[in-house]
Amino acid sequence: MNDSTTTPLAGSTPAVIPASYYQRHIFFCLNERSNGEDCCARHDAQAAFDRCKAQVKAAGLAGAGQVRVNKAGCLDRCAAGPVAVVYPEAVWYSYVDSSDIDEIVESHLKNGQVVQRLLTPAHLGR
Repeated sequence: MNDSTTTPLAGSTPAVIPASYYQRHIFFCLNERSNGEDCCARHDAQAAFDRCKAQVKAAGLAGAGQVRVNKAGCLDRCAAGPVAVVYPEAVWYSYVDSSDIDEIVESHLKNGQVVQRLLTPAHLGR
């Protein structure tokens, strides 16, 4: 199995892009706005991040070649908040409670199945 792929860039010679270090990477917006605007931090995003990190670790999914759970600043999808995004699939989730986080971990991070009911509507931005 090759650890890298070759991808041509416009107007250049092919570039070698190494294989991803993680199979999946989930980022939780934890941004807090000081001006009183709505933000993910006001919707208990820190607790969701903490739960996801604990669930991933408990399931034995954490580490190289597996799953990484990260904090992020503003992801500019405030109207849909709180939000998290999973890469490399670029799947955006809006979640409400801990059971939503558990479902994302079990379905998407563990089994590669997108949780359709939690998808962030494409038109919702800031």
